[in-house]
Amino acid sequence: MEVHHLYTDAAGESHWRSTRVMLEEQVFAPPAQGILVSEAEAARATLFLRLPAGWNEPQHPTPKRQTLVCLRGAVDVTASDGEVRRIGPGDVWRMEDRTGKGHHTAVVGDADFDAVMIQFD
Repeated sequence: MEVHHLYTDAAGESHWRSTRVMLEEQVFAPPAQGILVSEAEAARATLFLRLPAGWNEPQHPTPKRQTLVCLRGAVDVTASDGEVRRIGPGDVWRMEDRTGKGHHTAVVGDADFDAVMIQFD
């Protein structure tokens, strides 16, 4: 499984990369059959958010190490190096650009952007 990973390099520039999440078969919910799951990662908080259609924010670093899962709508996210990725329904975005120049996010299209956010610190 792949996720969009936004990170900051030593010079403070943010960049995108695709990161593979490793899955292994485990009996996750006995007596159900084994399923493919990743290694667990402790979370601090979970929240839901909505960005209204037309929402367009100034560039900033992420305030926390967090993962966003898009439920509805789409955003274009621009890393400080200029690469743009569109995050849409079902996409997973890992935000780790906590320092440096950060990123810019804008809702695209006529629909609000709905997501669930998992914060790790």
